[in-house]
Amino acid sequence: MTGSLTTDDPNKADMRARAPITVIFPVLNEEANLPAALESVAWADEIIVVDSGSVDRTPQIASEHRARVVQFKYDGSGPKKKAWALKTLSLHNEWVLLLDGDERITPDLQAEIEQAITSSGISGFYIDREFIFMNRSLRCFRPNWNMRLFMIDKGEIETLELHDVPQTGDNEIHEHVQTEGKTAFLKSPMLHEDYRGIGPWIERHNKYAIWEAHLYRKFRSEPIGVGPVGFVRLDAFKRKRILRRIWVRLPGRPALRFFTWYVLRRGFLDGRVGFTFCVLMSWYELLINIKLSELETEG
Repeated sequence: MTGSLTTDDPNKADMRARAPITVIFPVLNEEANLPAALESVAWADEIIVVDSGSVDRTPQIASEHRARVVQFKYDGSGPKKKAWALKTLSLHNEWVLLLDGDERITPDLQAEIEQAITSSGISGFYIDREFIFMNRSLRCFRPNWNMRLFMIDKGEIETLELHDVPQTGDNEIHEHVQTEGKTAFLKSPMLHEDYRGIGPWIERHNKYAIWEAHLYRKFRSEPIGVGPVGFVRLDAFKRKRILRRIWVRLPGRPALRFFTWYVLRRGFLDGRVGFTFCVLMSWYELLINIKLSELETEG
């Protein structure tokens, strides 16, 4: 059906101005972060908040920002939240933007996204993240590329066979979106900042460490899978997985993690906050090692 829109119908005019894209937020108790996140994607045609039974105002905030709220309950097996949403939900658009509750789209990135989804022959776009930690943008964190913008029939969450690891929650931890076809990179980063402070960061990484310990054990039991010549020919995503298989075999990983972030990634340029972050990343690696030792002791 065709027709014209007039200024007498502002709601329809606003709908016409929105980009044909579906934004999906998998969340749990995100009332502090969600308003800014939702406001940053108000230009999108469809917004879906996949909630895990939040006990704060997360569902109400989502509804107030015209988002569709879908409840998800994880039974301990099967797909977790992101994979479930991509496979199960009926979406209005072919392009999907997958965001966490503490991530926001800047106006520059919005403009790039709106242009990107008109591209032909591209099935997915990697987006960098600018990490705001203790009120400072960390230069050592970038680049941090993630596949977040993709065509729904071309993308899915990778399967690492760790969906049933206990005590890790119902959301994917470091599983990434894999796409079929040609991919590209957007220039402008999204903003990543948790307004809740350092406490939730530490709680999340305690869960992540459990999952990572299981991943380390899995990768240690598998062959690296490629030699130096073959490594060069792999795409960036597959190279990253090979490097992880090498990493889990290295000794002294907590110290190596600090050296990588503070020296190689130049965390020293981020001052005191950068030093704190790099120490925490070393602590995280130590935590993984401790939990890995527990797994190996249990057999």
